[in-house]
Amino acid sequence: MGYLIDTCIWVDVEQGALAAADIAVYTKNEPVFISPVTLAELKFGAEITKQPDLKQKRLSAVSRLIHKPILRIDEMTGIIFGTLSAELKKTGRGHEFRIQDLWIASQCVQHGIKLMTHNLKDFKDIPGLEMVIIRK
Repeated sequence: MGYLIDTCIWVDVEQGALAAADIAVYTKNEPVFISPVTLAELKFGAEITKQPDLKQKRLSAVSRLIHKPILRIDEMTGIIFGTLSAELKKTGRGHEFRIQDLWIASQCVQHGIKLMTHNLKDFKDIPGLEMVIIRK
């Protein structure tokens, strides 16, 4: 088992809204992973920031996170992503606006791990995805 931590949770940790101990209450001794998608989202946020001091703070956070265990995206992740996308399309709730969320969900489904997030609405309709919702 284990947990993939969604981008929003890492942002809260970096901003001091959540502590590592808050996360550990849920994860206990289970492994905790980060997705390359999360790294991309955080890097994007850092790069578009116009305030130099905030940009540097965000880039430092990305540099720290690349040392966390990374859950790789591979060919099976792609197959699962395609399946989940098709299933959502059939229900009328497509994937066009939530590509990153579907990649993260695909990784969780592939590896049988839980997603820790604040964003229930972004993930609630994804078949086979187990979540732990952290309330703000």
